[in-house]
Amino acid sequence: MQDNYTFPLYRPPAEANSIIIQVTNGCSYNNCTFCSMYVDKQYSVNNLDSIYSQIDNYSIQNPDATKIFLADGDVLGIKTSVLIDILKYIQKAFPKLRRISAYGSTQNVLNKTNEELEHLKENKLNLVYYGIESGSDTILEKINKGVSSQEIIDTINKLTNSNIKVSATIILGLGGIAYSREHILHSARIINNTQITYLSTLQLGLDDSIKDRFFKSFIDYFASTDYDIINEQREFIEQINPINNIIFRSNHASNAIHLSGTLPKDKQKLVEQLDVSKIMGEEIIIPMKYRGF
Repeated sequence: MQDNYTFPLYRPPAEANSIIIQVTNGCSYNNCTFCSMYVDKQYSVNNLDSIYSQIDNYSIQNPDATKIFLADGDVLGIKTSVLIDILKYIQKAFPKLRRISAYGSTQNVLNKTNEELEHLKENKLNLVYYGIESGSDTILEKINKGVSSQEIIDTINKLTNSNIKVSATIILGLGGIAYSREHILHSARIINNTQITYLSTLQLGLDDSIKDRFFKSFIDYFASTDYDIINEQREFIEQINPINNIIFRSNHASNAIHLSGTLPKDKQKLVEQLDVSKIMGEEIIIPMKYRGF
């Protein structure tokens, strides 16, 4: 079935066992200076026949599938009526389906009406993976994210109010040394003022293809050491006082220390894990291919 995909193809770690249906290719924005995911991929929307063919083939191979992930990065950018038709087709093909998920951008979500999002939820779009990246407006501008911290809050609230779950990501080290504290405090502020279901952190890594672009827009960036990143992680967890329970994971290959728990219940346990690592002088080595510097 890989012949149906245009590569590179990305999916969240939690979707490792999900069927992937490629609805769009690449990212229509594709201007974030830190992201190389779709830098060499031209944005396009697959035609319905191609999408339906993928669904039909996978339903034959795995009729009992319960989770579907819609790729690439801009599925919510297509017309809502078309997306609903795709969701309905998926539901008919997989009778045991529990969840459909996709990446979501601020621009795409804010362009949907509340009613549109509610209709998507009614048709089993249950989860949106959303990159907050940072809550600092200074950093968001430097990385050319194209949105403000208030728009990020509005996006999360809009999804939550439509009963669509949000899995959000913060990138440790994104502000470098100079903006580290601002990055963490403002990122925690977003978490504390919204309701998300899942939260993850990963560590900044820059592909060679985008380093010039990143440093050109972020000329005062000084990379954090692995030890700095551990301190960032600790402060971020300490600052989180969420409205609701959040399932927290820091288990991407880029993370110096892998953590998991539920916030706020496991906050102290997670902080102690990080403290023990520092006190014991644990050697923290991130594989070179994930460092990006």
